[in-house]
Amino acid sequence: MIRFYNCKILTDSFEITKNKELWVSGNRIGYIGDKKEGIFEREIDCMGNVIIPGFKNAHTHSAMTFLRSYADDLPLDRWLNEMIFPMEARLSADDALCFSKLAIAEYVSGGITSVFDMYLYPEAMAKACLQTGFRASLCGAVNNFVSSPEELERDFIKYNGIMDTLSFQLGFHAEYTTDIKILEKIAALSHKYNAPVSTHCAETEKEVAECKNRHGKSPVELFNDIGLMDNGGSFFHCVHLSERDIELLREKNITVVTNPASNCKLASGTAPLTRLDREGIRLAIGTDGPASNNALSMFREMYLATALQKLQTENASALVPEKVLEMACRNGAYAMNTDNDCLKEGKLADIAVIDLHKPNMQPVNNIVKNIVYSGGNENIMLTMVNGKILYEKGRFFIGEDIEELYEECRERAERIKNTD
Repeated sequence: MIRFYNCKILTDSFEITKNKELWVSGNRIGYIGDKKEGIFEREIDCMGNVIIPGFKNAHTHSAMTFLRSYADDLPLDRWLNEMIFPMEARLSADDALCFSKLAIAEYVSGGITSVFDMYLYPEAMAKACLQTGFRASLCGAVNNFVSSPEELERDFIKYNGIMDTLSFQLGFHAEYTTDIKILEKIAALSHKYNAPVSTHCAETEKEVAECKNRHGKSPVELFNDIGLMDNGGSFFHCVHLSERDIELLREKNITVVTNPASNCKLASGTAPLTRLDREGIRLAIGTDGPASNNALSMFREMYLATALQKLQTENASALVPEKVLEMACRNGAYAMNTDNDCLKEGKLADIAVIDLHKPNMQPVNNIVKNIVYSGGNENIMLTMVNGKILYEKGRFFIGEDIEELYEECRERAERIKNTD
């Protein structure tokens, strides 16, 4: 058992306590409260710092680390078709494993304890989680060129229940890359297994306009009409929505996962989060992939999520930090269906310790506001996943020599770029 003491706790109600202890027994939180006697394998003095439920990155493409800062300064359609898709065609499963581990190192150094990962080669991310101890929910990425509904079903059966840090959800890349017949088959799978379906949705104006030209309706309306939304799910981006789209998202209990840094960088627009929140639609946050962001920092996403809403609505009180922190720490867990949504006895021990003894956290007038408005990855002093410490004070415990991992990734990226 591990004892964290002399710590502040971000509670289930997202308030900050003082002078509490948190004990981890196995892979679960065993106790939160005042000091009492116990026998421990290790005792960690948090020195007044704050423990939070780790960040949930609810939309990412982990292995795309190999394209970080490679395909920049282009709109989404050109970015994908001219730069990303050709390079991804050269990627192997072994490559994806290496690049996924690099992403995991970035995740844990930034306090991220689980991700909703959509990418090629789900077996690579599954193996990366097994080897590093990280937690992920894999999302199917079916489209006209990669995978199939049949393979999606095999993966759904294969990856659910094989280990306690991994799960798999039905999903496809997007309407504009996926034929209607394929979408109908995925909807049938959703009904067969009573399972949610997740996808990119309404990311750009062009995407929505072209969908209307093809089908006479928006992507959200199309997905609803063919039954893809009947069991809920998560829609990534949701920047360009109609009033009817918003009604359907609410009615079908869809979680909207916003990706503000990527949407800014690709000039896709700003999602109407304030409106969606007012309508009672659950909101979560993701980084998107490191090729379009280019960082995997939830601190940056939280700041942009609130700042862009203030700008969009011309209201400085829009999307307050308490709401944003809940989006980042709790709501992504609901999207991934993981039992790590808060710090509570019996919950999975997925936690991050935020160092308040840094210039950007002083003075401590309001901890939650400091985290959202001032925080950065440099404030993460420890990240624990499933009861195991994977990062602590600049050191990684993911089964890899970090410098050797960097070098292997560099060599693989160079080979891929130089392959004819």
